[in-house]
Amino acid sequence: MKFTLSWLKDHLDTDASVREIADKLTSIGLEVESVDDPSAALAPFVIGYVEEARKHPNADRLQVCRVNTGSDVIQVVCGAPNARTGMKGVFAPAGAHIPGTGIDLKAGEIRGEASNGMLCSEREMGLSDEHDGIIELADDAPVGTSFASFAGLDDPVFEIGITPNRADCLGVYGIARDLAAAGLGTLKAPNYDRVDGVYESPLKWEIADEAAGACQYVAGRHFRNVRNGPSPKWMQQRLKAIGLRPISALVDITNYVTFDLGRPLHVFDADKVKGNPTMRFARDGESILALDGREYALDDSMLVIADENGPEGIGGVMGGELSGCTADTTNVFLEVALFDPIKVAETGRKLGINSDARYRFERGLDPASAQWGVQVATRLILELCGGEASDEVSVGEIPVLDRKIDLRMARLQRHSGIEVPAAEAEAILSRLGFGTMRDGHVVTADVPGWRKDVETEYCLIEEVLRIHGFDKVPAVPLTPDTALPTPAVTTEQRRVAYAKKVLAQRGMLEAVTWSFMPSALAMKFADQDNFDLDEMTLANPISADLDVMRPSVLPNLIQAVVRNADRGQPDGTLFEVGPAFRDPSPKGQDTVAAGIRAGKTGPRHWEQAPRDVDAYDAKADAMAVLEACGAPVQNLQVSTDAPSWYHPGRSGGLRLGPNVLAWFGELHPGLARQMDIKGRAAVFEVFMDRIPQPRAKGGGKARPLLKTENLLPVYRDFAFLVSADTPADALVRSAAGADKKMIADASVFDVYAGAELEGQKSVAVSVTIQPTDKTLTDEEIEAIAAKVVANVEKQTGGKLRA
Repeated sequence: MKFTLSWLKDHLDTDASVREIADKLTSIGLEVESVDDPSAALAPFVIGYVEEARKHPNADRLQVCRVNTGSDVIQVVCGAPNARTGMKGVFAPAGAHIPGTGIDLKAGEIRGEASNGMLCSEREMGLSDEHDGIIELADDAPVGTSFASFAGLDDPVFEIGITPNRADCLGVYGIARDLAAAGLGTLKAPNYDRVDGVYESPLKWEIADEAAGACQYVAGRHFRNVRNGPSPKWMQQRLKAIGLRPISALVDITNYVTFDLGRPLHVFDADKVKGNPTMRFARDGESILALDGREYALDDSMLVIADENGPEGIGGVMGGELSGCTADTTNVFLEVALFDPIKVAETGRKLGINSDARYRFERGLDPASAQWGVQVATRLILELCGGEASDEVSVGEIPVLDRKIDLRMARLQRHSGIEVPAAEAEAILSRLGFGTMRDGHVVTADVPGWRKDVETEYCLIEEVLRIHGFDKVPAVPLTPDTALPTPAVTTEQRRVAYAKKVLAQRGMLEAVTWSFMPSALAMKFADQDNFDLDEMTLANPISADLDVMRPSVLPNLIQAVVRNADRGQPDGTLFEVGPAFRDPSPKGQDTVAAGIRAGKTGPRHWEQAPRDVDAYDAKADAMAVLEACGAPVQNLQVSTDAPSWYHPGRSGGLRLGPNVLAWFGELHPGLARQMDIKGRAAVFEVFMDRIPQPRAKGGGKARPLLKTENLLPVYRDFAFLVSADTPADALVRSAAGADKKMIADASVFDVYAGAELEGQKSVAVSVTIQPTDKTLTDEEIEAIAAKVVANVEKQTGGKLRA
């Protein structure tokens, strides 16, 4: 909410400084976000008189001007076509900062003639985009005086943050009322006196039966023979100061009253309205060209103001272009209505319109404003546009509010820690506009219509305290009645942090993407047998292309990598730890650590070219996450049944029995082409919720004890003939499990599958034997080797190759 100091003083008689006003606003709960004093930037600029303007001797389009600044006569070289002898303009001396161009003016020579300042255009002053010539001032402009003061640009602008409950302060008068209650001046009562009409209105208001709840009351009147020219300078300056563009007197009046008194209004060009305007719900298929120049499709849940031509306005949100007032408007019909806040909010949200009227209607207006709003608007229209006003016309009933709340002084003291006399509490509430009656230590407050937020005694306590002064509330230590438990972080929360840390350490960048995605893309990454698209489709998506809860984190990461590649970052490495959704049930959400490596891996180097990413990169990432989260990685089995979005021959799963902890591999080539991935892409998904819980007491991830050995390990190599479809992983686990106490490691170092092996393959395995107590003898080593051969043969059917 913005307003100027002079605007505030229309309603508040005060001598307080800008700083005092700002401090008081913040102390009573209306936090000041900024105070902009334009006169500070315009201080060097004064009104100058051009005593002489002669042609520049060395330039056809320049003139040499002698400018009287009131204290001196200064020579200026000017290129403006309207610079001439005898005119008055805005002079900027050397050293001034020009706000419109951002330059600091320096004295110098232009084509051999000295120039010690400049005559400014509106664009150079930052007032508008006009730069065809310099500013021309009236003949009576006082030479040497401040231009900011002369033009009314020395009015400080306040901007305050209004919380959703303080709809009463969405008008300058409401802010003035709070400041007056806080002792910063005297409130001036606005003129709500009735203005009588001189003829019967040719238009009448109507409310359809089905719309009675959405519009309780509407009033207005007809005006004839008005002149819709520019609004007066003072009104234009105030509207510009708060960021509004002056349009015409009629439109500016509605905007001014909206910000001055917090009462939205609307005016129709009466000659464009056919039949009586009616409050009704829109019909399916209807649309309206609104005042913002956009056409909106309406539905039967939206309240409109309609005539025989169709919708002419959206109730409480925005008027229509077809019946809007223009420079040719001579007859006007005024609307002052009470709309249902919820209905206005729903309509504005559906249409995506955020207007000043909607902002106020959806927070609740004073019902009485529907009566005095007509009088205020009438007075301004007749004063600024002339013409005549008809009798008032209205339909509906203004709701009667009878809200009386008792404030007990004992309750106030108990909750605040300070003792406020009942007389002072009553005076504060009275200054805030509450009707009051005191009986001993109880003040009964009659809540005014503009305070929708005051509902209970606690609200009255807050009102008294904020005006009395929150700084007077003593600081008291909060002593707990019981011992508080030590803050605990669950195992699942720790694992999320571990996963993020280890992936970042592996050179990947964290991304945070939407939990939604397009339905067509979702079905490519969903379990077709268990994912119901209808169940996972959003009823009210934030965007048409984000209509389904994501079944996988990968699609959003892939799209992010593609966008990065389009912007010159082809080798993407992103990860995200977030939710994926199987079904709408409470248990249908999984926490997944997913990642993608695309393009090349490794730095550019003169000796070795970077290689393409592959499935082993994704497997390493997945294994690192599982290990960091405490999964028993030494017991994991590798399967080849990854989902359809993985490459069928370059992917796999990491399992503990039937429990799949992770999928990894290269993205399916066909899917990669559809999603515009250039080159290979290695991806993985780790299902955090499926990692077994630690057995250690306390649920934490314990680091294993460090084991050191002072005896050298013994290495033995074996080559086994196994069936061609036997996984190498099964053979390695069989070899390592032959003697778990003595065998520290087993790994494949060679595979051979020649034609002569006839459906078999030769897998060479290196086994590391680690002595712990003593150096092993040859017989002991051979015994361990025999165990390896026997266990491999038993588990896989493999035979030692001769």
